[in-house]
This record gives sequence, structure tokens and C-alpha cells, in this order.
Amino acid sequence: MSRGDLPDAQWERLEPLLPPMPKMGRPPRDRRQVFDGIWWRARTGSPWRDVPERYGPWETAYTVFRRWQIDGTWPRILKKLQVKVDSDGIIEWEGGVGRLDRLPGSSACCWGPQKGADDPGRTRTDGLAAEPDDHGLGRSRGGLTTKIHLAVDASSHVLAAVITAGQRGDAPVFEQVMERIRIPRPGGGHPRTRPDRVLADRAYSSRQIRSYLRRRQIPHTIPEKRDQAGHRLRRGSAGGRPPGFDREAYKRRHKVECRIGLLKQARGVATRYDKLAVRYEATVQLALIRQTL
Repeated sequence: MSRGDLPDAQWERLEPLLPPMPKMGRPPRDRRQVFDGIWWRARTGSPWRDVPERYGPWETAYTVFRRWQIDGTWPRILKKLQVKVDSDGIIEWEGGVGRLDRLPGSSACCWGPQKGADDPGRTRTDGLAAEPDDHGLGRSRGGLTTKIHLAVDASSHVLAAVITAGQRGDAPVFEQVMERIRIPRPGGGHPRTRPDRVLADRAYSSRQIRSYLRRRQIPHTIPEKRDQAGHRLRRGSAGGRPPGFDREAYKRRHKVECRIGLLKQARGVATRYDKLAVRYEATVQLALIRQTL
């Protein structure tokens, strides 16, 4: 076993969740070997053609990664792992579970791909139904960049992730991230969609976000922007009371930054090499699967 490959204990937890290998006109390869090859590429950020021979043909690793992205296998595996983690009581829904924040440094930008990245020598058009028109790329001070918006619980488990272009603001994506929090319950019934509390920084201090959280009856701890506080004070009694802010609860928001640091240890996440946004999202989901294991 090479450095970075799945240990036996993690493979025992992952193997029952994996679907059969897709039929490709040749004898099916060992799923563990293929998964380790896919993870090696995401961990190192190397081109698919550089996947070491010990993981089998690089074409097999890329084909399996691509097909499981198209049929939704990667998010299904991640969802099943989240259900297991929640049933074991590891996900902390108490005391500031909903951590939604932007990535650090230039608003979480990951460098965009070079021309021709992702599909090695291929021009496929299938599996692009969910592909955004801008491919999740936007022009910012750092060039073409991509943003990852995360919702993290108090135990540093990622509950939801949204990929957008790098120049997109954080606040407009808040509701989309919150709506993606859906953790099914092992015994059936409605999935868990509402955290006990949301902590976020000043980028999410807006009347619309606070109204959205009150409407869903979710307590929140979000500091008020200075210009908003000044505008409220200038209006006098018409400005209303300042929003409540718990400094002690806000200190727990650092776990979001810790999770982001762990996520960006995978070079395929920290630097976007995938041409398509749906492929890059699958790479992020793969990194979350490995870290959840």
C-alpha cells in the first residue's frame, strides 16, 4: 500500500457503499485499486495520464471517476457516510452546528484550469445537464477562479457544498447552501435539514439572510457590519435595535476555517484542474468522502 492509499479499516467501511464497476469491454478491475488511483490524482493534482501504473490504466480510473460523476454515485456515497456519522452521534447539531463561511484568502478562490484540462483529449457532451453556463469560473484579481461555499457542523463535518464562479458574492449563495443540508434519518422520516444554530462572518450580515433564518426558526450568530451599524444609528429610533450577537458562540466558528484547511490539503481541490464544474464538484465530493472515512 502506497502513502495516501485507503487503510484496511477505511476500505471496510467504504466497500459496501460502492456500486459495481462499470462494464468497459474488459474484465472488471479491483475497485480498491481503481479508487486509490482516483484519489491519488485528486490528492496530487496531477494529470490523469500520470496516474501510476500500480493503480492500473489511467483510462480506467478516469472513466470510472467520470461515470460515477454522471450517475451521481459520488454524492450518494457521501450522503450514506453522513447518515452513518449522524446515527453514531458524531455530527454535532447542538450549539452552533451550522457553520457557513467563505474560504480564506481572496474569498476562497481556487485557481482556474488551463485550456484543455479535465477531459484528456475528449470532447464529450453527456453528463452536462447540471453544468453552469460559466463552468463555475469567474474573473477576479487572481485571474479565472472558483469559489467553494461550505456548511460545516460543530464537529467539522461538511454538511453541504456549492461551487460558484470566483467573483460571486457570498451572501447571495447563503440560502442555496442552507437548502442543500439534507441528512436522512436511519429510521426513516423527514431528513434533518435545520441546524440548531448558524454562525457566519460579516459577509453574511444582511436583512434578507436574517429574515430567512428567522423564517426557518434557526438561531444565528452573525456580527453586524460597521456601515450597517452606522446607518442604523443615524436613523435613530427608526433604525431599530441591533441584532443579537453572542461573542462566546462566535468563537466556535474557527472550525469552519480548520475544515477548509483540511479540504485544501488535496491539491486537486486547492487548485482547480478540472475544466468542467461538475467534474470539479465531484473532486470536492471525493475529498470529503476520504476525510469523512
